[in-house]
Amino acid sequence: MKRIYLSPPHLDGRERELLIQAYESNWIITPGPQVDAFEQEICRKVGVGHAAALASGTAALHLALVMLGIKNGDEVICSDLTFAATATAIVYCGATPVFIDTNPETWNMDPDLLGEELESCAKKGKLPKAVFAVDLYGQCADYGPISAACKKYKVPIIEDAAEALGATYNGTFAGKFGAMGVFSFNGNKIITTSGGGMLVSDNEDYIKRAKFLSTQARDPAPHYQHSHVGYNYRLSNLLAAIGRGQLEKLEEKMAKRRRINQFYKKALKDLPGVEFMPEASYGKSNCWLTVILISPEQFGADREAVRLALEAENIESRPIWKPMHMQPVFKDCRIRGGAVSEDLFERGLCLPSGTQLTDEQLNRIIKVVRSCCQTAELL
Repeated sequence: MKRIYLSPPHLDGRERELLIQAYESNWIITPGPQVDAFEQEICRKVGVGHAAALASGTAALHLALVMLGIKNGDEVICSDLTFAATATAIVYCGATPVFIDTNPETWNMDPDLLGEELESCAKKGKLPKAVFAVDLYGQCADYGPISAACKKYKVPIIEDAAEALGATYNGTFAGKFGAMGVFSFNGNKIITTSGGGMLVSDNEDYIKRAKFLSTQARDPAPHYQHSHVGYNYRLSNLLAAIGRGQLEKLEEKMAKRRRINQFYKKALKDLPGVEFMPEASYGKSNCWLTVILISPEQFGADREAVRLALEAENIESRPIWKPMHMQPVFKDCRIRGGAVSEDLFERGLCLPSGTQLTDEQLNRIIKVVRSCCQTAELL
């Protein structure tokens, strides 16, 4: 049967028209008019002052740290349950990640544990230089207490909203919390530019400097002169055209993903040992991915058995992010807590959530999941 992917790209708007415009203008280099327009449109959508379109979300994470002067020997606090790019960007700067466990009610950074870590660091006389807060699977972290803790110790926040474009916290869009925010437009995200990212901020100086560094830090001279080390991080004008077409459909794509989430919940709610990622009361998730927890004692099979059963039917699913403190490359980094993120990883499974999914395909997925339940009452 035709393969069902986890979260494939979905080009369903003016992407082709805008891409042809960019092509026919012969402006296919970096940056260009489409890049400028994409940045402006993201600013209007999110309600932020300034934006720099970049080659990837990882590039945006790295430049955010560079803007704050993170350097060798510094420490940066980071959500434990996240994709590796959040932590590896810290290492790019020569700094060391310090991981904070997850709040089971939001699956994002636990504000209480963050407060404990900051207090401990203050007592030792070495505060972290920044806090990377992640908006996991399209849901904002709890920025009220996170911001309060960081403000108390004067530690800046960088919001990793790579997965959360369009999500809100108390009515404010993701990307607005902290000194800077980061979005990803990778091929599997809610909108895509194939590969790409965006650094946003209300601080114009951050974005101006980020754009300078992202274009190889070329000094204003008729020849190529460099007084700073720069990076080749800017987004292509062609890819920005795709992003503009995608952005126009953001609300529609969010509505489709939320419908898919509700479809799964209705179809699987009676299965023992199955839970869904909770939606926090303080905001609205973009439901980038629908994620379930499977408790084998009640369900009769573990997460891996369900994943393999789906794969046998040519359906892609995936365990949730493996916590950073469990990654071999970060095994020597400090972690506060860890048990919650370990449990979520052990039981968590991401289900196909792409906006092209039909009801027939959703029912096909659901049938496989239900068939894995070995609980006596359902046999």
